[in-house]
Amino acid sequence: MPISHLTPLASSLFSLLAIISLVLVFVMLGSRWLKDYLLAFAVESWLIAALSATVGYYGHYPELYLVAILTILFRGLLLPYLILRIIRRLGVERELHIAMQPSSSLVAGALLVIFAFVVSSHLGAQLGLAGTVAVLALTVMLSMKLIGFLMLAVRHQAISQILGLLVLENGIFLGTQILVPGMPLLLELVILFDLLVVVASFGVLVRYLMTHVGSTDSRELKRLVG
Repeated sequence: MPISHLTPLASSLFSLLAIISLVLVFVMLGSRWLKDYLLAFAVESWLIAALSATVGYYGHYPELYLVAILTILFRGLLLPYLILRIIRRLGVERELHIAMQPSSSLVAGALLVIFAFVVSSHLGAQLGLAGTVAVLALTVMLSMKLIGFLMLAVRHQAISQILGLLVLENGIFLGTQILVPGMPLLLELVILFDLLVVVASFGVLVRYLMTHVGSTDSRELKRLVG
């Protein structure tokens, strides 16, 4: 089903799921507790799975049902479990050193959303999609990418940076489910499995930091420059 010909109910469901996903990013941005980050990411992943299934139903893309199931298993269950194990082994519960206070981060995040909306509205007008859910999808996708980069810049715990990368990737994945739902299934699966590689790589990095530096603060990587 073309995005410009969605039923009002379908557009409302897509919009609701996308907006709640963006709100959860702000929950992560405004908290210092790593478990809050993780819980918000897990819930967001479940919402994206629900979005995939909803797009599959209204757009008649049966392969998206498989994508939704894999999203629940990998993003909603397996990745949070692996990250929770890392948090428990390290005994690090909160972000201790940040470049920006949570309140300031929320303001910066809001400004990024406004910027994303302006850019998306302009693109929507150029493509003849003004007033459709495509503008919202573009706004949420770009906002999550920008906020993911913001988290990478202002959070220094390695676990926080893992979640920042996952938020960035969640934004891309969410946007593609609405904008290009017919994307080949193989490409969707590659994206899902790439996340396991990201988390596994960061797990090795975190252990290295703890063993050789005694901290999971990513700024300590400067000491490794030879």
